[in-house]
Amino acid sequence: MFTRQLGRSNIEVSAIGLGCWTIGGRIWSNGQPAGWKPCDDSESVRAIYRALDLGVTFFDTADVYGCGHSERLLGKVLAGRRNKIVVSSKFGIVFDEQKREMFGEDTSAEYVRRACEASLRRLNIDTIDLYFFHISKCDLSRASEVRDALEELVCEGKIRWYGWSTDDLDAARVFARGEHCAAIQQRLNVMAGNLELLAFCEQSNLASVNRTPLIKGLLAGRFTSESQIPPDDVRRRWNLKDGTEAEWLGKFRKIRDILTANGRTSAQGALAWLWARSNKTIPIPGFSTVQQVEENVGAANFGPLAEEQMREINSLLAG
Repeated sequence: MFTRQLGRSNIEVSAIGLGCWTIGGRIWSNGQPAGWKPCDDSESVRAIYRALDLGVTFFDTADVYGCGHSERLLGKVLAGRRNKIVVSSKFGIVFDEQKREMFGEDTSAEYVRRACEASLRRLNIDTIDLYFFHISKCDLSRASEVRDALEELVCEGKIRWYGWSTDDLDAARVFARGEHCAAIQQRLNVMAGNLELLAFCEQSNLASVNRTPLIKGLLAGRFTSESQIPPDDVRRRWNLKDGTEAEWLGKFRKIRDILTANGRTSAQGALAWLWARSNKTIPIPGFSTVQQVEENVGAANFGPLAEEQMREINSLLAG
């Protein structure tokens, strides 16, 4: 496993992290699925242990993933291993833990503190290494107040560093002014992402933590235009026939041979593309099984794509 530095911090993490949204299971927002089908908790825990065996040191969760369930699962593994694991979590979305339902947002300083303390209890730790603001769009003057509240939590030792999960460049600029801002969590994969935001991370010495690096399994080759998605799965809103996802499937077919060259799987090739794109990128693919962890983490054995492969992909996607 090779490593990367977490932005301005002195924290070194595995070049691949694991995103813990999937293992939270079902959640709902306005009657629509905002999570995933139920996972086998014992398999999820085994998968986390396997990731640790393979050298993964960075795990990303959020209070709303499974409405607390993901944090609680991760907390079980953290016991006795805290010094080996870097944990990021997120806040800002209000939810009912019993009903597993999201129902609003809160950006008040009081809520930031309450959310942090609740996450610390669920994770069963004293300090969150990296704490992300989870509301992607927010009034920028309000965002400055959120940033200030996070700086207070740093001073109190409740968090070490913070960032924003957003694809908005102006939002990233606001948080980057904070002394302890270390990362921006952005959507970035071979098909989509804000490359201006990535460039800003490079210029500002911020880690680019990459969510949806595999487009929820699409770049792992798990979908065709005929795929049937369960009604309680967040991907239910996809249009695999003639929507954006169908366009991505077509492009994926064009570049699959390059992604799978040199013995990689397509998922491993997609992760390797991110590493080759910038030395600030840290992809956090989701998982629900030991096999998925082994495949995704196995990408590190191959390292980044070669420059020639990157040029070929750019050419094919532009055509």
